[in-house]
Amino acid sequence: MIFAYNKEHVGDVLFVIAADDKGQENHVERKGNIARVSADGQVVAWNIFEASTILGTIDGSGQVELTDEQLAKLNQELTAAGFSETLAVDHEPKIVVGFVKSCKKHPDSDHLSITQTEVDNGEVLQIVCGASNIKAGQKVVVAKPGAMMPDGLMIWPGVLRGVESFGMICSASELRLPDAPAKKGILELPFDAVVGEKFTVGK
Repeated sequence: MIFAYNKEHVGDVLFVIAADDKGQENHVERKGNIARVSADGQVVAWNIFEASTILGTIDGSGQVELTDEQLAKLNQELTAAGFSETLAVDHEPKIVVGFVKSCKKHPDSDHLSITQTEVDNGEVLQIVCGASNIKAGQKVVVAKPGAMMPDGLMIWPGVLRGVESFGMICSASELRLPDAPAKKGILELPFDAVVGEKFTVGK
């Protein structure tokens, strides 16, 4: 579940993205300051208006993290408005250091590669990557499913040319790092970078 907030440009609205709507038509049901967004019978998002009056100060801009106390207040507000759902917070970081354990050419593409990339404590994700400089043995930055990139792109599991992919291996420009090189390609980290450690992106 992705929580996003940008008071300066959007107003005092907390966006809660629960699932990929896959371009389907959305249905919105609003009760008071809460709107539930559904697509094909599945709840895909919530819009929480006047969010700071419910939750207090919301730290950050873009993807934000709610405290357990704020989550409890939010769930109380959902119940009071008449919704039956409850929301949960996953405190695990979504943009982390990864290690490319293996890398092979995609069977149906001349530029894609299929990697098995460790992201924490033996957790390995299959990630399809289009960068020409990707190879086994690298330490890289991985945006796991549930991540929001600095440009607002949300990362969901997907299928690329018939192969499942569970995340994105990132370039410096995608992470909006200062002085990111113009040359395309994924960001390669020093080998002493710690797999699973949160990676701080730019804005």
